[in-house]
Amino acid sequence: MYIPAQFKSEDLNDAIAVMKAHSFAALIANDDQGWPFVTYLPLHVETVLAAETVETDTAETPAAPAPGAQIPDAQIAAPQVPAPQVVLYGHVAKANPHWRYLRDRGTAVASFLGPHAYMSPRVYPDSKRVPTWNYLAVECRATVRLIEGHDATDGMMVRLIDDYDPQYLSQWRSLDEHYVTSMMAGIVGFQLTVTEIQCKLKLNQHRPESHAAMREAYAGGNENERELVQWMDRLKFK
Repeated sequence: MYIPAQFKSEDLNDAIAVMKAHSFAALIANDDQGWPFVTYLPLHVETVLAAETVETDTAETPAAPAPGAQIPDAQIAAPQVPAPQVVLYGHVAKANPHWRYLRDRGTAVASFLGPHAYMSPRVYPDSKRVPTWNYLAVECRATVRLIEGHDATDGMMVRLIDDYDPQYLSQWRSLDEHYVTSMMAGIVGFQLTVTEIQCKLKLNQHRPESHAAMREAYAGGNENERELVQWMDRLKFK
């Protein structure tokens, strides 16, 4: 998506905060005619640690040192460094062709829209200004793996239940196996391994002369507006 430099966040924690607070996302994959096919659905957001090899500054592999020789720091093998990996879980109805597009394309985009609100030009101290819309958004590009088997599908379901209705878990566990199996037969679960995240925090950062009045207007507004004030605090607006 289009992100001017002043609105781009490279902080993964910002992206995850938006995604978890606003996890009802748009899932997009190309259909068989090449058109984007969209399903709106809840996604479980999970962060795991993936091993990432750190490259050294040496261009070539050094020769083996003589016994007892001191090894230069640059020739010491780099350790495996854990790096955060974002994984998304969800499911669609088996009647929804989206799961076939996910399987056949192997890639997808998940788009999350966070809090958003109109901003009046009245927040500025002068009159030659125009209105705009403030919003937070995250776009994830991902590879796709369909979830197969009873236990794996149940694990996906438990993740979503724990997100949205943890008290329901005991009821889910109390259901007879035949009923659970029949319900699972009607869905196709998937795992999205995120390969790229774009995070846009559009809060008029580049217009500090608007911040005091914008904060005051949003603080007395609706839920979206009040959440934007919290993000102004998070980003340390003055």
